[in-house]
Amino acid sequence: METAQGNVIYLNHPLIKHKITCMRDKNTGTKEFNTLVSEVAMLEAYEALGDLETELVEVETPLMKTMQPVISGKKLVIVPILRAGLGMVEGVRTLVPAARIGHIGLYRDPETHEPHAYYNKLPDGIEKRTALIVDPMLATGGSACDAVRFVKEAGGKKIKFMCIVAAPEGIERLTREHPDVQVYVGALDDGLNANKYILPGLGDAGDRIFGTK
Repeated sequence: METAQGNVIYLNHPLIKHKITCMRDKNTGTKEFNTLVSEVAMLEAYEALGDLETELVEVETPLMKTMQPVISGKKLVIVPILRAGLGMVEGVRTLVPAARIGHIGLYRDPETHEPHAYYNKLPDGIEKRTALIVDPMLATGGSACDAVRFVKEAGGKKIKFMCIVAAPEGIERLTREHPDVQVYVGALDDGLNANKYILPGLGDAGDRIFGTK
């Protein structure tokens, strides 16, 4: 189940809604939060990757030979935005075990709230793959826009962005700066507070995933 507004796809599946509600609960511990992040990422990726190209190959079943579809060509590169995006990788990789993994490291300046890059490692041949950038939170949109730019500079042509919770401000900026990127959202929240955190949000997703606060 999904609702599309331009290149933004809101995923309305009851399982996604339920799991995000459990993630919002401040009493949800690190282990359960990690499991929920991975499960939501897998459910979202199932929708986001529905347009992967296929080709027919010959398979011999116990009864006969037959031509059946498999994913064709270069498949996928998953690009988590460090560090919170790492929590979504295994959920996606459960569906596409052969996917390659890139990493983009960004941290947010506590004063300006703008992102600063500290790491960028993407696999060769990214121009032949679908690049799925993942981050649990789309707040101001600064990190997402920078990550998309890095992937484009590396040659990426088919780029999707997938988050669990988004603020309208982040959606607006990402779609304005990169109108060619499909955006998949688990939940659209109310907006940002004075410190640019999403409300009602999940808290700091990185801290909750890694148990650092």
